[in-house]
Amino acid sequence: RAGAAFQYLLVQKTGAQKNVGLIQLNRPKALNALCEGLMAELRQALEAMESDPEVGAIVLTGSQKAFAAGADIKEMQNKTFQESYSGGFLSGWDKVSVVRKPIIAAVNGYALGGGCELAMMCDIIYAGEKAEFGQPEILLGTIPGAGGTQRLTRAVGKSLAMEMVLTGDRISA
Repeated sequence: RAGAAFQYLLVQKTGAQKNVGLIQLNRPKALNALCEGLMAELRQALEAMESDPEVGAIVLTGSQKAFAAGADIKEMQNKTFQESYSGGFLSGWDKVSVVRKPIIAAVNGYALGGGCELAMMCDIIYAGEKAEFGQPEILLGTIPGAGGTQRLTRAVGKSLAMEMVLTGDRISA
């Protein structure tokens, strides 16, 4: 299904030997906000790449303006805690972290909230000059919910992770 049409992704095999899976988040008007549909398609694309013997590695990217500006707040705003918890909200978000093939996040622009968490689930992050990473959930009265606090601490250390999570401040590449 690597060449299949997706609504929220551009998926192809690239490289001289067509052995690199390239997945590009493609919701430009929403700055690649991570809606349920996009995340379902991402799981499908990753499963296809993982089962394709020709694919040796996967690159996950967004646009020049945004890798992913976070979870789709409009989709989440009316959900109660009980609806989110019992409905399996965020289930399957960790698919990136369990794929056995190496996944490289190519980040330029915003990687905020869920977008930052998505990048951190990858094995390697290559950040462009305009990359900005942040966990701004505190500005909405919540904290990162898909493992971001643990991954961020491992990536940047406890002090900077605490500062980012508790203030919503961003860091550059």
